[in-house]
Amino acid sequence: MSEREPLRQRLRSGLTALNLTLGDAVVEQLLDYVDLLLRWNTAYNLTAVRDAGEMVTRHLLDSLAILPYVEGRSLADLGTGAGLPGIPLALARPELEVCLVDSNGKKARFLREAVRQLHLAHARIVEARAESASGRYDCVTARAFATLADMLGWGGHLLADDGRWLALKGRFPQDELDNLPSGFVVEAVHRLAVPGLDAERHLVIIKRSGDGPAARKPS
Repeated sequence: MSEREPLRQRLRSGLTALNLTLGDAVVEQLLDYVDLLLRWNTAYNLTAVRDAGEMVTRHLLDSLAILPYVEGRSLADLGTGAGLPGIPLALARPELEVCLVDSNGKKARFLREAVRQLHLAHARIVEARAESASGRYDCVTARAFATLADMLGWGGHLLADDGRWLALKGRFPQDELDNLPSGFVVEAVHRLAVPGLDAERHLVIIKRSGDGPAARKPS
């Protein structure tokens, strides 16, 4: 049995639990991404997770748990870090135009190499803070790097008029839900069951409300 086989089995088992069907080629690309993370992590400190099996659970499956909620043709992933959840989503949806936004130079260098090696033709990297990024996207993702109010304040200008903001959170963020900036409304909150992860996960879906000024790019 190859060294990769246990990881492959863990990933496939998790995908089954999430009711996701991905082809063999995509599964191998996802594991190639884990290999890249492992190789670059020593020098670049991309993630606190050091074990390949834990990366499958905490990075791949945790990211792919929101795949059923990704709609439209374009997605911006703010504060993407090592490419999470943006790269797993881009691998699962190769036709999706994905913009990976992060201001950290070392992480941006890793992202460029990952996009090149994984042949992500529709992914691009923006080395900048969220508030400096431009464009409009059908989906915007952010993986718990700030409060909902701060996320929307920094990146709300990137959300298309009929787009959906997909915010990944741990515990149910009631205080944050009560303090959304004007121009935005919570469409739904879904509790996510990530296979192998013994921790709370919630997905907050936010859309423009149309009853107030939405967050805009600062002048």
